[in-house]
Amino acid sequence: MAQVYWNDVSEGQELPALDEEMSSQRLVVWAAASGDFYQIHFDDDFAKGNNLPDIIVHGALKGMLVGRLIDEWIGDEGRIVQWGVSYRGMDPARQNIRVWGKVTKKYEQGGEGLVDLEVGCAQPNGTETTPGTATVMLPKR
Repeated sequence: MAQVYWNDVSEGQELPALDEEMSSQRLVVWAAASGDFYQIHFDDDFAKGNNLPDIIVHGALKGMLVGRLIDEWIGDEGRIVQWGVSYRGMDPARQNIRVWGKVTKKYEQGGEGLVDLEVGCAQPNGTETTPGTATVMLPKR
């Protein structure tokens, strides 16, 4: 992706969203990478036995995807100052998740070009499950 510059960003601007497939295979790979082997993430019978509609996506996987969205958008010359998400809902697997971001504020501080973002993950029906915020530094032209 081309470098984004602070001068070219405007409040209300949307980041290019990610549409991420949440297959059972992806959840097993994430379980191996993260060490989170709780059965609600990969065992259909166990998940349904715990009153879940399906296996569910790991919260930390959704958080990582938000981090990836931010990192890819700011480019090599940008820097993530802070970011975080809240896990407010479960996402059943075997459906895509939309990872999104939007510029909420653009300002200068200490000579740096800073941008505040709203970020998060949503289900295909639009239900927001993982809202968050971030502040990034972008290079100036």
